[in-house]
Amino acid sequence: MKVSLIFDLDGTLVDSLPGIVASLNRTLSAHGLPGHANAAIRSFVGDGVRSLVQRAAANTADLGLLESLVAFYKQDYDQSWADGTKAYPGIHNMLDELQKSGFQMAVLSNKTHDFTVAMTQEMFPSIHFAKVLGQRDGIQHKPHPAGALQLATTFGAAAENCVIIGDSAIDLETAANAEMQAIAVAWGYQDRAFLLASGASRIIDDPSELPGLLA
Repeated sequence: MKVSLIFDLDGTLVDSLPGIVASLNRTLSAHGLPGHANAAIRSFVGDGVRSLVQRAAANTADLGLLESLVAFYKQDYDQSWADGTKAYPGIHNMLDELQKSGFQMAVLSNKTHDFTVAMTQEMFPSIHFAKVLGQRDGIQHKPHPAGALQLATTFGAAAENCVIIGDSAIDLETAANAEMQAIAVAWGYQDRAFLLASGASRIIDDPSELPGLLA
């Protein structure tokens, strides 16, 4: 029986950091707040837009300011993300090979749902994903297992026959919480040493390795 595959988006399928950095710094500047370097913003990414903005604003407790920042960022990012987002080298070939081999695939991201769907469709128009899920109101996001288990139901697969593929400790935690398998990728926002320290038992350094690992 083939396993079913659940991919993270940012840092796994696409490098979206340049677009996030540009949009977030425009958001901060418009509110009179200082911007951040790429490395700092990379450390803010992973827990959804609200956490991203709150960390960038030095964990502000001003709810009015936070809501304004989130709204501005969403509007700005909606209009500009395509200018700062690209698939990692080898991703299109990897997904095409997996699709031709008959693997069921889905995307699970902590990025806002609408952005996740739009980005996946725009970046990978020839790939059929059984379902694409981003962060949705009222649904707990990764590392909570709710989204991953919903995808297992969509696949008609048992949790133990699903594999979460991602670049972060959050993805590893999600797999553990959902009792799924995990494969970490070292080309994203966390390096191999960090992934090993986070408990990764299987790590790949290039997209071309994944089909062979699953064969």
